[in-house]
Amino acid sequence: MDVTIRPARPGEEAALGALMLRSKGHWGYDAAHLAACRDELSLAPDALAARRVVVAEDAHEVLGVASLEGEPPEGLLGLLFVEPWAIGRGIGSALYAHVTTRARELGFTLLRVEADPHAAGFYGRCGARLRGPGRDGLVLFEAALVPRPGWLDAWTGGRRAVHVGNVADFQGQFGPLPPAARKGAGHYSGLAAFAGPHPAALVLPRAVPDGWIDLVGRQLGWGAVEVFDGLDGARGPAGAVLERPALAAHLRGLGAPLLPWGRTEAFAELAGEPWRPGGLRNESKRAAHKLFTRLAGGHPGIAVPAQWAAATRREAARLLRARARSRLPSMVKSGHGAGGSGVRLVAPGDRGRAVLRGLPKGPLLIEEYVAGAGDGPWDLTYDGVVAASGEVFDVGVAEMDVRGLAYRGATVGPGVVPAQLAERALRFGNAVGAALADDGYRGWFDVDFVTAPGGRLAPTEANLRLTGPAVAFMVKARLDELHGGGFVVRAVDRLELGARLPDGELIDWLGTLTARCRAMDAVCVPSIATAAFEPGPWLGVVLAARSKDRLLRAESLVRTAARELTRRLAPLGRSGR
Repeated sequence: MDVTIRPARPGEEAALGALMLRSKGHWGYDAAHLAACRDELSLAPDALAARRVVVAEDAHEVLGVASLEGEPPEGLLGLLFVEPWAIGRGIGSALYAHVTTRARELGFTLLRVEADPHAAGFYGRCGARLRGPGRDGLVLFEAALVPRPGWLDAWTGGRRAVHVGNVADFQGQFGPLPPAARKGAGHYSGLAAFAGPHPAALVLPRAVPDGWIDLVGRQLGWGAVEVFDGLDGARGPAGAVLERPALAAHLRGLGAPLLPWGRTEAFAELAGEPWRPGGLRNESKRAAHKLFTRLAGGHPGIAVPAQWAAATRREAARLLRARARSRLPSMVKSGHGAGGSGVRLVAPGDRGRAVLRGLPKGPLLIEEYVAGAGDGPWDLTYDGVVAASGEVFDVGVAEMDVRGLAYRGATVGPGVVPAQLAERALRFGNAVGAALADDGYRGWFDVDFVTAPGGRLAPTEANLRLTGPAVAFMVKARLDELHGGGFVVRAVDRLELGARLPDGELIDWLGTLTARCRAMDAVCVPSIATAAFEPGPWLGVVLAARSKDRLLRAESLVRTAARELTRRLAPLGRSGR
C-alpha cells in the first residue's frame, strides 16, 4: 500500500487519539476497557515533537501513528497504531521500519516496546525479542539496533537512493549485445530495485507488473517508492531519462544519491559526475588477470590460474590442441561477459573448433582450469565498495551457486563461508579494490574465486559493477537494520515456473507465497518479475531466515510451489499472457 510517513502536525492530536482508540478496539475490547485507555492514548499539543510522533498517510487520510520516545542509547517505541481497516496492509511494518531507522540515526542502540498481547506476533515478525510480561497486562519486547555497516555509508551515504537499471547499457560498452542478451539484460535489470537497501525511486528499462514493487516493499519496509519503468533506448534508461528533462530534474531534485547497476557515460551525465571510461579497464578479464598476477605475490593463499591470449579463433584452437595433448582441460573466455556468458570449458577430448564457434571471433583467452576443492564451498565472491575518497570498504564474501558455468544465485550470512576462506578472500579483494582506486575507479566491485584443493583461492574475474550477489548483501543489510541482525540470505536468480500467469494473478500468487514463508519465520522477496511472462517463464526471488535450516525449508517451499503451477493450471488450459 502506497503511504508517506511524516511528522505529526499541531492540530492533529484529537484525530490521532481517535485513530488509536479505534485501533485498540479492533481487538474486541469492551467500552469500559477502552475508556480506561483513553488518557494513555491521548496526545497533548506539546507532546508531538517531544515524543517524535509520526503518521503514515495515503493520498486521502492518515492511516497510522507511531512514536520514538526517550534519549539515546535506549528508547521506547511508545505508540504504533493502524486504522482497523488497514491492518495487514503493511502500514504497521512501514511505521516500525521508519522508527527503527530514525532511532539508529539518532544513536539509539535498543528500543523497548510495550505491546498489546494481540500484537505480539507482529513484533515477533519484525524481529523484536520477547522479554516477558510488561505493566498493565502488556507484553515487553526489545529490539536491538544493529549499527549501519561502513560500506553502506560509502555506497549510499546512509540515505535512500535513486536506482538505475542500466545493465544492457553497461554491457554494451564492451561490444555489441545480441538481441537475446539484451532481452535477458532487460529482465536482469529488475535487480536494480536492490542496488541499495532502501530505494526512493527506480528507473527500469522494462515495464514491471502492477503491484510488484508494493509487494517487495512490504517485505523490506520500504514505504512509498517511485517507479519509472519501460524507459530504454540507445543509451539505456539513463539516456531515456536525459531525453525527458522534467523527469531528469525531478530525480535530481529528490536530494538522493543516484546508484547505477554499472557506470556509463549516460549515467555520469545524469548524475553530474565526471566520466572516466579508463577506470573500467579491469572489467576486462585479461586486464583483471594481469592485476591478480601482480598482487598475488603478497597473498600466499592465492593461486592465479595461468592464462594465454589468442588474437583469433585459429590461434585459440592451436593452444587448446597443445593443452589437450597433455590431457589438460581449459577454460575459453571472451574478454567481457556477465553471469558465465562468453565462457566455455573444453575437455581434452572436445573438438576445439566446434567449441569456439559459439564465441566471438577474437581476441579470446585460454585459461588453466582449476578443479574445485571437494570439501567446502567452491565458487566464492568478494564484494566491496571504493568510496569517493578512494577508501576501500569490504562488503563481505558470498557463496555462489554456479550450475555448469552459469551463475544462478548467491548466499550470504553467518556461517555460510568458512572463516579461513572468507578472511583470505577479504584480504585479496581489499587489495584489488585499492588497485582499482589507484586506477581511478569509484563504486561497487567484486572479485570471483574458485576454491582450489588445499584451501587456496583462484581469482577468475573482477566485475566493476553490481552483480547478483550484491542483491543478497543489500537485502541482508535491510533486514538486519529492521530486525536486529543474524539473517542468512539467498538470492535465487532463476526460479523456473511451471506456467505463466497474467499480471494480477502472478502478484496474488506471489502474495500467497510470501505469506506462507512468513508463517515459517522466513522472508520471500520477488526480485525479477518480468521474466514470468516469457514462453519459458521464470522468476528471481530472494529468501532470508535466521538459520540455514529454515532458509532451506523456505527454498523447498518456494520451488515446490513454482513446480505445482503446472499441475494447478493444466486442467484449465491456461497459458497466461
